[in-house]
Amino acid sequence: MTLIKKVSKVLAVIVVVLAVGGFASHQYVNHVEKQRPVVTLAKHPEKVLFFYRDDCPDCQSIFHQIYWHNAISHNIVLINMNQPQNRHYIQKYQLTSVPTLIHGEQRYTGTNQQRIKQIVGD
Repeated sequence: MTLIKKVSKVLAVIVVVLAVGGFASHQYVNHVEKQRPVVTLAKHPEKVLFFYRDDCPDCQSIFHQIYWHNAISHNIVLINMNQPQNRHYIQKYQLTSVPTLIHGEQRYTGTNQQRIKQIVGD
C-alpha cells in the first residue's frame, strides 16, 4: 500500500471520528438545554445568571455558546424558566423576556454575540 493510501485512510478515520464526536457533543448540549432543574441562586453569588427557556428559538440560538463557555470557565448558572419552581426569579430580577444574562450590575437581553461576550467575560 502506498503512503498516500495509508494517509488517506487515516485522514478518513479521523474525519469520521470527529464527525461522530461533534454530533454526540451537540446532542448532549441539547439534552442539557432541555433539563429543568430547580436552581438556588444563593449558592452562586458571583456567577453570571443565564435565564432561558428550552422552547425559545432565540435562547436555543445562543445556548451552545453559553454552554461551552461555561464548560471552560464555570462562571454561568443556567436557569431554565420552564421549570415552574424557577419562575419566582421573574419578579426578583424583573425579567421581561429571555434570553437574559445578568452579572452584577450588567444586564443584557438578546442574542448579540459581542454583548454576550462582554457579560460572560470572554
